[in-house]
Amino acid sequence: MSTLFTHFFNKINTISPLEHNFTEGLSSIALMPKILYFRGKMPENVAKNRPPVVAIVGSRHNTRYGEEIAYKLAYELGKRGVIVVSGLAYGIDSIGHKGCLDAGGTTVAVLGTPIDEIYPREHINLAKEIVEKSGAIISEYAPGAKVYPKVSFLERNRIISGLSDIVVVVEAAERSGSLNTATHALAQGKEVFAVPGNITSPYSQGCNKLIQQGATPYTEPDDILRILFPEEYLKHRKNAQKQGLIGDNDVETAILQALGEGLRNGEDIMKVKKLPPEVFNQSITMLEIKGKVRTLGMNNWGLC
Repeated sequence: MSTLFTHFFNKINTISPLEHNFTEGLSSIALMPKILYFRGKMPENVAKNRPPVVAIVGSRHNTRYGEEIAYKLAYELGKRGVIVVSGLAYGIDSIGHKGCLDAGGTTVAVLGTPIDEIYPREHINLAKEIVEKSGAIISEYAPGAKVYPKVSFLERNRIISGLSDIVVVVEAAERSGSLNTATHALAQGKEVFAVPGNITSPYSQGCNKLIQQGATPYTEPDDILRILFPEEYLKHRKNAQKQGLIGDNDVETAILQALGEGLRNGEDIMKVKKLPPEVFNQSITMLEIKGKVRTLGMNNWGLC
């Protein structure tokens, strides 16, 4: 082991999955690890307030399309305090870690190698940054343990999904480790999202097949955020709707607000808002032209 590796990995921590609310979800997975080895810092162990966790996984041979999607999602999650989990691998995994770090967030990498062996070795600096920025590098394999990579990398996928509330597969070939992670997530009762892709791209075949099998299509970060923060999402939506209920003049605003309050019939709106028919008719026509209202027939109206 090089001096750089020895200096960086001069302290190994151990924890039982049952000792921490970040890891306690592993208690219900197949072959629960008895001990986890880790470098860095586990997320704060706040009772009944476990931070939300999202796994971002995908192809080692990602496209530019996959890079943009993974980075943006990880960045938005990190900005909101969501912990991003991945496998430190080439491609989508490392992009997910970097996006979260760039947003000032916390990310956790799960290794398929012993805790004292970063793989790929080219990601030693990324591993150091994760630890330095209050994240963690985790492995179920002790220092110096003998592992069989074809087995150990598949085994670690159950831990990635087990730590997570939601798993997002960004790009995946028809046969890939990312699909293995998704399979574990489904078996564990976790929500699985897959990014739709070009049907001619080999790196989208796995995601498209997941969607065919019932995974939720991922289109934007809000797809995830509205699940993790439902109350905040509804509040944001209501505020956005309120902003949309402002017209270009007082009469238009009165009509929009009446529709927002549940009124639909033009006669009722005129009565409640005390609007003369000619004023209402002119204003509702302008609102329809501007795309803010739509006719429901028989002088009934709705918001667009």
